[in-house]
Amino acid sequence: MKVIFMGTPEFAVASLDALVKAGFDIAAVVTAPDKPAGRGQKMNESAVKIYAIENSLKILQPVKLKDPDFISELQSLNAELQVVVAFRMLPEVVWNMPPKGTVNLHASLLPQYRGAAPINWSVINGETETGVTTFLLKHEIDTGDILLAETVAIEDNDTAGTVHDKLMNTGSALLVKTVQAIADGDYEETPQSEYIEGELKHAPKIFKEDCEISWMNPVKKVYDQIRGLSPYPTAYTTFQEKNFKIFKAEMEVKEPGILPGGFLSDGKNHLKFACNDGFICVLEVQMEGKKRMGIEEFLRGIRL
Repeated sequence: MKVIFMGTPEFAVASLDALVKAGFDIAAVVTAPDKPAGRGQKMNESAVKIYAIENSLKILQPVKLKDPDFISELQSLNAELQVVVAFRMLPEVVWNMPPKGTVNLHASLLPQYRGAAPINWSVINGETETGVTTFLLKHEIDTGDILLAETVAIEDNDTAGTVHDKLMNTGSALLVKTVQAIADGDYEETPQSEYIEGELKHAPKIFKEDCEISWMNPVKKVYDQIRGLSPYPTAYTTFQEKNFKIFKAEMEVKEPGILPGGFLSDGKNHLKFACNDGFICVLEVQMEGKKRMGIEEFLRGIRL
């Protein structure tokens, strides 16, 4: 069975690698165009492209997914199935092309957390579990019939980064299982409506305003926000009139005795900010214009 793989970041590389190692015929890899990055504006290749080059896979990098030349080239490959992992929204002319359809791997237990940032929002919202789902694409984003799903636990000290890695590995194995089932013709499609219980939670793109900490919130809510935005795009506050990112913290639930947003520190190895019912004890931080560092190193270089 010929498969076309579509993806861009590191999360997608694990799935592509799993499909290659499982012996599937990858007719081509579709990924984002190279773009300039960094101070030198050096052209940056996607993680998926780098993997494809290393493994001698055909690479397509369309600027526009409706480009007639791109569509023609896709058709010429005669793939039976397309697989999408962390890629752009596809036009119908693309996702409806292969006879066996287009499978998407999504980093949540659908229908919960449809959208662009399911990993971040599941941690921000204090969930104790999430998962990965494979489904067949259709018109509305993340709404296609479910093929397979697997649950993954979110521990109290997990961040978006650690959950990302768990889901990346679990998802790659689930995708291989899904593609094999399609190749064998041994699979079932279940409408997402059959999984809906109660309120649906969504996972829209993260914006800067989602990252700013409100110290008026309960300490658990702030703690989950910090975890859910670490390591990227990172929760922040204003400290000494500069943006102050917090990558890692612990929470202390007790009557703070000072106003929310106030801080306590010994000037050596601890710094904690008051919420309305406790403290956030910061452990890894980055002051605007400085590098990321542990709290002891940070306190050595600042006057409070």
